[in-house]
Amino acid sequence: MKILLTSDIYLPSVNGVVTSIRILYKELKKRGNDVKILTLSPNGQEYISEDVYYLKSFDLKLYPGIKGSLSFKSSFLQELISWEPDVIHSHTEFITMHYANKISKLLKIPHFHTYHTMYEDYVGYIMKEMNLSKKAAALASKFAVRHVDKIIAPTVKVENALKSYGVKQPISVIPTGIDLQKFNLEFTQYEKTQFKKQLGIKENEKILLYLGRIGKEKNIEEIMENFSLSSEDKKLLIVGGGPYLDNLKIKVKELSLENKVIFTGMIAPQQVVKYYKISDVFLTASISETQGLTYLEALASGTPVICRKDDSNEGLIKDNFNGFRYDNTDSYLKALDKVLKENGKFRQNAIKSIFNYSKDIYGERVNKLYEIGFNQVRYQAPIVSHM
Repeated sequence: MKILLTSDIYLPSVNGVVTSIRILYKELKKRGNDVKILTLSPNGQEYISEDVYYLKSFDLKLYPGIKGSLSFKSSFLQELISWEPDVIHSHTEFITMHYANKISKLLKIPHFHTYHTMYEDYVGYIMKEMNLSKKAAALASKFAVRHVDKIIAPTVKVENALKSYGVKQPISVIPTGIDLQKFNLEFTQYEKTQFKKQLGIKENEKILLYLGRIGKEKNIEEIMENFSLSSEDKKLLIVGGGPYLDNLKIKVKELSLENKVIFTGMIAPQQVVKYYKISDVFLTASISETQGLTYLEALASGTPVICRKDDSNEGLIKDNFNGFRYDNTDSYLKALDKVLKENGKFRQNAIKSIFNYSKDIYGERVNKLYEIGFNQVRYQAPIVSHM
């Protein structure tokens, strides 16, 4: 099949949506498909890099990194239309989804859409300046997906949310998979010790890790506040970059944790697994996730997870097995104590719990969904499969 993936954001940016698209692209290619990606240019200029078409874009001041585009007459779009894809799969709800709708209608091909972002959870963050309520965010989401034929939800949380918005399109729950082998790195004790030294961490210090985008919606301040209550013989590693980084550095000073918290900034993708491997536990306090790929990466690396209780991590993080889900400071502190004392057990269980989240299973399920949709649209039948 010829498959066109669309997203307002792609490489060189790095986040969960980009990771998901990159994994899907590789898995679809592996299955013999011809795959192209349509996205917005990170530098504003139009260009092609391998199978990726970057459209002219401009910055929007709604939130850092959000871009706009007025490129429907672009020769790139005309080239993709002439290519005649069999299916189109959008991954964001804004500019490129509009183009996906147009192409789908023009070529009479099925339009799939993965709903990656729980906008109602972002109301207090990125939508605050736009004065949008959760109800408005829900209505906007329903409006955005009104033309698609089939929706892919990474978790039941997303499926339930979309149904509560009144979305009528059929929904398949397909978790994004990851490359499990990538996180099975042989990292000797000596190598771990040397890596810790480079970061200024002593051998006897426990390492608590947050790795991901540094945005206000990730609720990293809660991680810091909890850490301040139990920081003896511990270091908190905060790995990644984002618009809220300076705020967190101020928070560190307020909590007098300058010698306890390490900010690495952005790191090379090949270094990510090393940070998981040296850490005793992965922490997240976000409740804005649709799935949380970093949870999967941590578990695949053998690193137990302590996360704030949320529908997105239900079934994945199992209390007293591969980590804990907490709902208050007291339950967090008890969970941390347990995980650090029995770290070996939790590490083994972390790896055991992740096998159903492989990129191969993910790619196969999405590819099958495309085939069903392509055949059903070809014969003018609605896409009603349940996977």
